[in-house]
Amino acid sequence: MEPKQILTNIEAAAYIGVSPHTLEMWRSNKRYDIPYIKVGHLVKYRRTALDAWLERRTLTPETAAL
Repeated sequence: MEPKQILTNIEAAAYIGVSPHTLEMWRSNKRYDIPYIKVGHLVKYRRTALDAWLERRTLTPETAAL
């Protein structure tokens, strides 16, 4: 079975290892530029967008020294 590609706020928060409230705060105060989908009052995240965001946040020994 293929993993779910569109995640709820709760699922997305669990996927990146933060609380749903933290993810909501980041979205509302624009702390991090994590793309999301707005469907009425619902907020959804693409798994690929979360993976790309995690990749951008990943430090290597070369980038960590900067």
